[in-house]
Amino acid sequence: MEKRQKVYDLYWYFAYERQNIFWKKLNNYPAPWTEDPILQTYKFCNSYRVNDRVSQYLLKNVIYSKKTYSKENMLFRIILFKLFNKESTWELLIDNFNDITLDDFKPKEYSKVLENAISNDKKIYNDAYISCANKAFGYNRKHDNHLALLNKMFNIDKIQNKILKCKTMEEAFNIIKSYPLIGNFMAYQLVTDINYSDIVNWQENEFTVAGPGSLRGIKKCFIDKGKYTNEDIIRYMYEHQDQEFKRLGLDFKKIGNRKLQLIDCQNIFCELDKYCREALPDLKSNRTKIKKKYTQKTNKIDYLYPPKWHINKNND
Repeated sequence: MEKRQKVYDLYWYFAYERQNIFWKKLNNYPAPWTEDPILQTYKFCNSYRVNDRVSQYLLKNVIYSKKTYSKENMLFRIILFKLFNKESTWELLIDNFNDITLDDFKPKEYSKVLENAISNDKKIYNDAYISCANKAFGYNRKHDNHLALLNKMFNIDKIQNKILKCKTMEEAFNIIKSYPLIGNFMAYQLVTDINYSDIVNWQENEFTVAGPGSLRGIKKCFIDKGKYTNEDIIRYMYEHQDQEFKRLGLDFKKIGNRKLQLIDCQNIFCELDKYCREALPDLKSNRTKIKKKYTQKTNKIDYLYPPKWHINKNND
């Protein structure tokens, strides 16, 4: 492979500096948490995917809430939440149905609530990444197609019985991506989130998929991949992270003893692509601007991690 060294080094710098911002905010340092003007101005995801707000909401309110759910209901809850990927939509459904379970899933009733929200100018989807919106099940409304997808998955095909028997993340990925409205990127996000729960225990770092943003970042980072696939490149970053941080003199502070995982290394390529739009604008891609400016949130996150990771509350 042939690296574009400046961008390759930026990958590690970004991961380090974005993680430093996370720690400073967590420990109540006053803003600004970085001297980097690009990181000050624009919104970027965390170096660890699990630290992003939506992932934390999923962990605390969908997976590890106060109630106990069957494995089948938990799987349903995770996939429903992720199709919309928006906290306010989950809360809207909770307010109207008291709880969200497969046992009580009524697509037509859900549709009425969501349609009413739309008519009141409320967004029901997160725009962080755009889920597929074709009329796969014949409906004009995106949410009706997604509700029909859930019905097909769980009530008709009994996908829960298949997923819960899967031994690997890739096996589950292949089942999920076989459905309409779900491409490779969404399927990978879904199996990652399912694996946050205790209903499965797949090895995280046996499998990865390069999403669209990651592909742009890889292209900026490498002049020539040689014989490496995009997924090989992501694995290369995962395997070489310690020595690269050391080479660049960057004291990367992990969460617990947890290295950046394949999903994190994949995401960082996506964020690198965004960062380079400002830092190195001559590196062209089909995206030229960073969409979102950073706005400071007032509500502080009490971070939660899957118990099987063995990361304690103080992140020691």
